[in-house]
Amino acid sequence: MENPEISADAGASFPEGGLALVIGAGGGIGAALTERLRGVGRFARVIALSRRADPALDITSQDSAAAAAARIAASGMPLRLAIIATGFLHGGGASPEKSWRDIDPAHMARAFAVNAIGPALLMKYFLPLLPRDGKSVFAALSARVGSIGDNRLGGWHSYRASKAALNQLIRTAAVELARTRPAAICAALHPGTVATSLSQPFARTGLEVQTPDAAAERLLAVIARLEPKDSGGFFDHRGASVPW
Repeated sequence: MENPEISADAGASFPEGGLALVIGAGGGIGAALTERLRGVGRFARVIALSRRADPALDITSQDSAAAAAARIAASGMPLRLAIIATGFLHGGGASPEKSWRDIDPAHMARAFAVNAIGPALLMKYFLPLLPRDGKSVFAALSARVGSIGDNRLGGWHSYRASKAALNQLIRTAAVELARTRPAAICAALHPGTVATSLSQPFARTGLEVQTPDAAAERLLAVIARLEPKDSGGFFDHRGASVPW
């Protein structure tokens, strides 16, 4: 995949019509993605799902994921684009671990529930809704710190491990998806550091920090350039491949 231009038309590479879906639309990146997709005009409808939506979606609940997918299927329109923009790094009094001495089982379980198990449940119920013909994309926001090959600093054990698990799930799902939907794409995307409640406390001097809107524009430009040969890949917000 060539590096995308920031201004690329996010919908141009998709067949006209169909649904675009953002899961985690209540967060900074998710809200920005939803707003931009609604301005594209290529999709018949853009659906925003989150814990605060009505009806609410709890990605850690299999029943909630199944019910949301059933509502999408009942629309009768093909699901052309699904973006998972959820993530858990800190909260509830827990922060990313600086050392193995800081590992807490409850914090680690929460990280895996939101960052890996939740997206796996969404794959289970939403991948079958992708059409068998024409371009469709299922993309999940991962993180460069989930790269095993790029890990030079250590720390952040729960977040790193749960995002690495997500990457493996994406890769595995892509293999299966290709058997019945050869034009469909399943990919992991690294959005970079974005000024949101998730990453802002850890932004350091000299690091490029994007606004949610700028991050959404870049991510949609990457998605616009994705081709079936990219399925199962891990790409950053500029379209460059990230090592596993």
